[in-house]
Amino acid sequence: MMRVLYSFPHKIGADRICYTAWEQVRGLTSAGVNIRLFTGAVSRPLPDSVTAETTLSRGRLRIPYKLLGKMRALALHDQIVARRLPKLAGQIDVVHVWPCAALETIKVCQRLGIPTVLERPNAHTRFCYEVVAAECKRIGVLTPHHDYEPDPAVLKKEEAEFAAADYLLCASEFAEQSFVDRGVPKSRILRHRYGYDPTQFFPAKHPSDRKFTALFVGVDAVRKGHHLALEAWLRSPASSHGQFLTAGNLPEEYKQRFAKELNHPSVIQLGHRHDVPELMRQADILLMPSIEEGFALVCAEAIGSGCVPLASNACTEMCRHMENSLVHNVGDVAVLEQHITSLHSHPDLLAKLRAGCVRSSLDWTWERAGVALAKAYGIAVGNGPFREAVNSLAPTVA
Repeated sequence: MMRVLYSFPHKIGADRICYTAWEQVRGLTSAGVNIRLFTGAVSRPLPDSVTAETTLSRGRLRIPYKLLGKMRALALHDQIVARRLPKLAGQIDVVHVWPCAALETIKVCQRLGIPTVLERPNAHTRFCYEVVAAECKRIGVLTPHHDYEPDPAVLKKEEAEFAAADYLLCASEFAEQSFVDRGVPKSRILRHRYGYDPTQFFPAKHPSDRKFTALFVGVDAVRKGHHLALEAWLRSPASSHGQFLTAGNLPEEYKQRFAKELNHPSVIQLGHRHDVPELMRQADILLMPSIEEGFALVCAEAIGSGCVPLASNACTEMCRHMENSLVHNVGDVAVLEQHITSLHSHPDLLAKLRAGCVRSSLDWTWERAGVALAKAYGIAVGNGPFREAVNSLAPTVA
């Protein structure tokens, strides 16, 4: 059994990347990987086989990130893992680290001869900063939302981690290419994938008298291309008869900039929602014209729900044009409008693509993602005793 030290500095099992990491750990255990977890805190139960230690909490007591500052908290986690690691020499085959909390751990691994893999939940950080800043300037929004306002300290630290880690884990071709374009050899990039939970995301029958419904899910409005979806929707005749739902909080500056468009009677702002699986089951299409993606988790969830993604080519890992989705080039609003109009006007095409979602959905579960990640670990470890074991894992993944 492969033995992995999984270092995650946040509250595993909470929202966003914290949920991603929790599902990764579950998928890895189902693939037969032995996980020793170091995490800042635990938000939801882990598999019984996982040995977990917290670095920034004890019982109900937790060191507040706001008290230390986010970067100091991440650095503290990294230092704690690095200090504990030498005692585990001979018990660990590969170490999996996350951004901004990896450099000291990587240095110790180099000394101990343990290979390291660095998670890249998004494309190259410099690329993300540049492309989001350019789009904000183009549309007249001053401040990128969430993690995409350029931070020189974060960029410096992450680029040092990129250089130090043995391998970078990229979940999509788009993310991989952003590193290759900046000089990282393909031989240092390991491909894996993320997934969705089929117990939460599954299809349902649509009532015959319902409105044609488009859905957007996300909090990074500019990066995810919400404004592009909004423009394409309002150009389409679908906006005269259907509804466009947005699940996720929009920044105040963004809402002011697009107040006229957001006030259209077909556009409904739902705010933060906890019932996204049900929203997807009731929607016809998911609009996801992202300008940057590490892996479009929401597209995998939509496919699992039978909700057809209309996605940019930053999201093409699971989105197959005219099979289970319609794909346009990043920023091509005219083509996205055509795609919305086509599915609104041709129920037979919508039904065909929905059936394609159902057929392909089980290829993108978190269980399959665990198998893909275990195989990536096998490559990192090399031609050791685990290569044959990981190659025998089923199902086969690209």
